[in-house]
Amino acid sequence: MAEGITRTVVWHNGRLVRAEDVRLSPFDQGLTIGLGAFETLVAAGGEPFAFSRHWNRLAHSCRGLGLPLPDRTAVADALRAVAAANHHHYGRLRLTVTAGPGPLGSDRAAEPQPTCLVASAPRPVWPPLAHVILLPWARHHHSPLAGLKSTSYAENSLALAEARRRHADEALLANTSGNLCEGSGSNVFVVRDGRLLTPPLADGCLAGVTRALVLELARDLGIECAESSLLPAAVSEADEAFLTSTTRDIHPIGRIDDTRLAAAPGPLTRRLQQAWHERFPAPIIDP
Repeated sequence: MAEGITRTVVWHNGRLVRAEDVRLSPFDQGLTIGLGAFETLVAAGGEPFAFSRHWNRLAHSCRGLGLPLPDRTAVADALRAVAAANHHHYGRLRLTVTAGPGPLGSDRAAEPQPTCLVASAPRPVWPPLAHVILLPWARHHHSPLAGLKSTSYAENSLALAEARRRHADEALLANTSGNLCEGSGSNVFVVRDGRLLTPPLADGCLAGVTRALVLELARDLGIECAESSLLPAAVSEADEAFLTSTTRDIHPIGRIDDTRLAAAPGPLTRRLQQAWHERFPAPIIDP
């Protein structure tokens, strides 16, 4: 679902400014070569939800990309300030760190001056059941970008565009070994004989914050779960299946390509959804 560009307030390198007043260098390597890291968070009553987990993942991405990490306290304050300024108390927050201005090429600046941006938008409203498709191209799980939340997101955008073209909500990709990996912006879980399964990080999927919270929640509920390599067919053959992401929480899959899942949402998925909302109570969207 496309988001319209509106007059909003953002945080740019330490200052709250109107979005239209941001002056970004045409030499910024986040723009020229996609050299940057980002996190998508949601606000819960104006507070960035699971901030420490997102911050740790940002730190991992920055280390992997060779980017300096901004000040943690300043960023946390910026996330709150932007949510408040735009009245997105339960909205989507986006934190982006780029390498800043550099050469027109793949070389880096000798003394980098990174760009840091925080923006917000309303939280998406997803349909009750997700329609997903399987794509024929593969995620390179041995790439140096595997597991990093990099701004080099063209592959993900192409995957989602193909899902939209086929009137679906999300696209799933396998890795170069043929194992199920992840969605364009989500992790995937399947339920088989009462066991909850999800691809391991070694298969190239992002270490999703919601993914980790769901695994912890399932273990607390006594649900048998495992991170296990799966074939793409595991989704259509599953008793139940769902997606997880920061904006989706636990999103049941109702259809994979042309196959409808009989139990959608299934009993284990519903149990996890109920436990999630009891543990993390918050409105889905701003009133």
